[in-house]
Amino acid sequence: MTVEEFEEFYALSARRLIGQLCLVTGDVHEAQDVVHEAFARAWAHRSALLHDGAPEAWVRITATRVAISRWHRAKRATQAWARLAGQRPAVADEPDPGGLLALSAILRQLPPRQRLVMALHYVCDLSVAQIAEEAGMSTGTVKTHLARGRAAVAARMGGTSRAEDHGA
Repeated sequence: MTVEEFEEFYALSARRLIGQLCLVTGDVHEAQDVVHEAFARAWAHRSALLHDGAPEAWVRITATRVAISRWHRAKRATQAWARLAGQRPAVADEPDPGGLLALSAILRQLPPRQRLVMALHYVCDLSVAQIAEEAGMSTGTVKTHLARGRAAVAARMGGTSRAEDHGA
């Protein structure tokens, strides 16, 4: 991939990827950071991207993995500080949604893995198998997170999930 091809690829896909990762991370600034980190990594692997045939998916997978890695580091750091202080970790205030849609605010309330699966399925339009591959989960785990995510979103929107409607 030439410099010009990479610049064109970036121009065509960066905004869309930031929007997708914003729903995954729940924060526009974090989404920008992880997408830019993924593009930096993509630049280093640009010859492989051309042969892969799906460079946008490669960047999305990389950005998602960077976000997950950051969640794990932040959780471990919070736990370490709490142990050091001899107390339970304080819960940070939710960031201001900054004009994001109501659905984005609801997704931000979901656990990270549910939010990831819901965003990849409903925003990125990926199949269960594709999500499983990108997120490193089994298809059963993806289906479980989708079902739980749907139920949580329905409850927060004042509706009921299909599982509740059918007595499951």
